[in-house]
Amino acid sequence: MLRPGQSIELLKELHILTRDGKLNQDSRRKLKQVYHLCNFIEPLLNERLARQDTLTLVDHGAGKSYLGFILYDLFLKTQSGAHIFGIETRDNLVEKSRELAVRLGFERMTFLNATVAESIDAVTLPARIDIVTALHACNTATDDAIQFALAKQAHHIVLVPCCQAEVAAVLRRHKNESFGKTPLSEIWRHPIHTREFGAQLTNVLRCLQLESHGYAVTVTELVGWEHSLKNELIIATRSGTPRRNARERLRQILIELNLQELDARFLGTP
Repeated sequence: MLRPGQSIELLKELHILTRDGKLNQDSRRKLKQVYHLCNFIEPLLNERLARQDTLTLVDHGAGKSYLGFILYDLFLKTQSGAHIFGIETRDNLVEKSRELAVRLGFERMTFLNATVAESIDAVTLPARIDIVTALHACNTATDDAIQFALAKQAHHIVLVPCCQAEVAAVLRRHKNESFGKTPLSEIWRHPIHTREFGAQLTNVLRCLQLESHGYAVTVTELVGWEHSLKNELIIATRSGTPRRNARERLRQILIELNLQELDARFLGTP
């Protein structure tokens, strides 16, 4: 499964390979998932590099920076104008990523200790970013990543949303009121349905939000359901032409489902 020229030391440091250079079943599955995601991102990298000599990618909620390191190793270490920024709030993970980048000679990787929201105004980041990724950024961190991408006029956005509870909480809080307003409230009457519908609705609202800002959006599966329940992959590419009715449909959904208190989240501008 290893690619030609891939850093064996990196894969050992990321615990994808054992110290004797072997793959166990769990790490084989992990590497397969990362490769699968890279297959979606590689065309976006190539599209940018075909147009310009530089490329900036920001990975939000980077964790151990599996994605950033493997993208750099596979596609960007020979691209002198490419730079990857990893955003993470856990001190120990940021420091370990910095140490690993130095040890491997990955000079064009920078790691910031910041929340996604804080990174929007971070002076260490460029005013514009080419590609923004956020994989399993918990709760509203994915929404903050969207705001970051809009503020930085990103050309491409790659999201794997995770456990956003805000919409479900608002649905739950106004449940009795919604019963008298719309029969659609039956969709989230039971608590488990509130959670599941809230998660799906959140991603629908995110897609409309992106379309209203001039992005073409594709939604697909990241990996098979047998590997992960947090499986939705949203890829947005800036076209510059907003979908004509996206903002109005977004507004109507918020009104219909009694979610107007989230107007600032989904209708606000960066």
